[in-house]
Amino acid sequence: MAWAPAYVQTTDLKGFVNISDSADDAYLALAIEAASRAVDRHTNRQFGSVSPAQQRFYTARWDRRRCRWVVDIDDLMTVTNLDPRVQDVDGNDLGAIDDYTLEPRNAAQTGRPWTQLVVRPTSTHTPTGGVDEVAITALWGWTAVPDTVEQATLLQASRIFSRRKSPFGIAGSPDLGSELRLLAKVDADVAVALGPYIRWWGSA
Repeated sequence: MAWAPAYVQTTDLKGFVNISDSADDAYLALAIEAASRAVDRHTNRQFGSVSPAQQRFYTARWDRRRCRWVVDIDDLMTVTNLDPRVQDVDGNDLGAIDDYTLEPRNAAQTGRPWTQLVVRPTSTHTPTGGVDEVAITALWGWTAVPDTVEQATLLQASRIFSRRKSPFGIAGSPDLGSELRLLAKVDADVAVALGPYIRWWGSA
């Protein structure tokens, strides 16, 4: 699975909107891609993964209450190939962060990702707060797309696909009370479904 992939397949959306032929497959694929990225924007995260392992750079912050360096990281669900290290301002490797915890501590048991690396004082090397001094190699991302995300993507993609027949962004009839404005934001049911998956941070 790639980083930021399409979260459902064309055949899934065809079944969802009751289409049996292949005439609109290209448009359906575009709708899926747009819906998948709308899910990413709404949740401030994505649900794919990288392969092979990739090095990324982070800035640690000092938690005075815990007396620990805390590193907010991209979503991570496996410790395979995990290698956190400290670099100097010139990008030279200073050594491994060899004593740390991944948090939330119960993430693995609940099918959710770790989002922080907390450095213990006993680590051989510790951050100093320098910009991008923490270099972490890992298999970033989710090991599987959650069912809720797939369902939300199908619903949003069907809404985007319907936009083809509504060039002014409005579907339904005002006279019948069925007017629906399309694409102003994610579908209300999509927003509700994705609520528990929203991540409040600014990393990629």
